[in-house]
Amino acid sequence: MEHPLIPPPSNSSSSLYVQSLATGMKVLRAFGAEHPSMSLPEIAAATGISKSAAQRFAFTLEALGLLNKDPHTKRYSLSSLNLEPGYQYLQCHPLLERANPYLLDLNQRSGETVNFAEPSGDCMVYIGRFSSLVRLIMHMPVGQRIPIYCSSTGRMYLSQFGDEEVHAFLSSTARVRYTPQTETELDKLCQLVQKARHDGYSWCSDQYYTGDLALSVPVTDPSGATIACINLSVSSLKWTSQKAIEKFVPMMLETARLISTTPPHPSAQRMFKVAVQPRSAP
Repeated sequence: MEHPLIPPPSNSSSSLYVQSLATGMKVLRAFGAEHPSMSLPEIAAATGISKSAAQRFAFTLEALGLLNKDPHTKRYSLSSLNLEPGYQYLQCHPLLERANPYLLDLNQRSGETVNFAEPSGDCMVYIGRFSSLVRLIMHMPVGQRIPIYCSSTGRMYLSQFGDEEVHAFLSSTARVRYTPQTETELDKLCQLVQKARHDGYSWCSDQYYTGDLALSVPVTDPSGATIACINLSVSSLKWTSQKAIEKFVPMMLETARLISTTPPHPSAQRMFKVAVQPRSAP
């Protein structure tokens, strides 16, 4: 039985399913921090396809500009063109466009790093970020995925669901201990989600990154459902949870209310618009 918090898997048995496209995407996703570059045999091993198939897919992806090939080592790596789909997603995201001016204002008033996250499967994805000009606790680029169970945004998002749904979701996810303080015990996590539901905000410390004290509040749609979360990150070495909550949560809740209910003035949005100049003919 599929859980409502987790999107159903792709139906690969459907006649509409394009297996070659899926394999091409699998090849691209095989590259990462652990495999920044790969040879054809490594691509084949990482994706479970034959070496000849790896050669065909690598050649096609290179021709499309999505892979680079080192002329000396013959190893492949991702090209910067892979950033384009993500950039397009952010450019046409109506909620993020609405939120950006308010997130920037919160960043400037608080002096701390402000993030904007939305759910994706069993993770929260950070789609907006305004870093502190004073301190940067860790590098967390836009697109970073953090497991729902160990993030303040994830626990805040889960709080809109009933206890049975939350328990079923958390029990179905792998709960890794990223730091010595990461909470992985199921009943305790359910209690933390219940507390977030009661308080209207969530916080956690040293759960995914050591030294990070994260606060989150919900952003809702017209029906009241949580569709995204604002996160404000401070140093757990400088702030206690009580002092951080007292100082920042009220302004975070006000920011969330404005994003949820009040479109920003066009002048505030103007700085986030990118004017694309047409290319002149050669």
